[in-house]
Amino acid sequence: MGYASDREHDPPPGMDAGVERTIVTIGLGVVRHWLLIVTMALIVFVSLPLMAPFLMASGRQEMAQVIYNVYRVTCHQEPARSFFVAGPRLTYTWSEIETMTDLRPTSAYLGSPQIGYKMAYCERDTATYLAMLLGGLVIGLLGRRAPRLPLRLYVLFVLPMAVDGLTQLSGLRESTWLLRVLTGGLFGLGTAWLLYPALDDIMRQMAKDLSTRLTQV
Repeated sequence: MGYASDREHDPPPGMDAGVERTIVTIGLGVVRHWLLIVTMALIVFVSLPLMAPFLMASGRQEMAQVIYNVYRVTCHQEPARSFFVAGPRLTYTWSEIETMTDLRPTSAYLGSPQIGYKMAYCERDTATYLAMLLGGLVIGLLGRRAPRLPLRLYVLFVLPMAVDGLTQLSGLRESTWLLRVLTGGLFGLGTAWLLYPALDDIMRQMAKDLSTRLTQV
């Protein structure tokens, strides 16, 4: 049994012990600093849509267009449901945009120097990802001191956004930017609260396993 157990931890054929040590050390660094890695990734993800309108306003349309195209995969980018930057106001309705620009805008409309330029994702997504970034960082730093969020309570964080979004989508009513921000932020916070403690448990166990392996190499 002891011989079989030792064989399970042998490096793959052809792998040098030094190479394996390097790989395990890198993996250990990743799992020990997962919170920093996830936070930095979210900072980039949250920041790029805000950069797009500033790039448009400064004349760098091609760079901005790349960001809009990438984020169009994740968001509808409707102007009447997005924040505007570098203009006199943060939000506009469809009719206001049509009146001020003398054209009928579509989701592809980015803005103009007169009214500003829209962010690369909508108001609800802005609040969702910001809440995930900030809430997740706090929960991640607390580690095991953070209380777990039961799945049945997570529904309470999702339900307001579901009701607001579905009634708007069906045409029963039109939501407001404030409701989109509140419901999106609640959803983002609940998602971070549900996932980060689970990730912390997984990464702690992986760190323990990799530390053990490192001593055996």
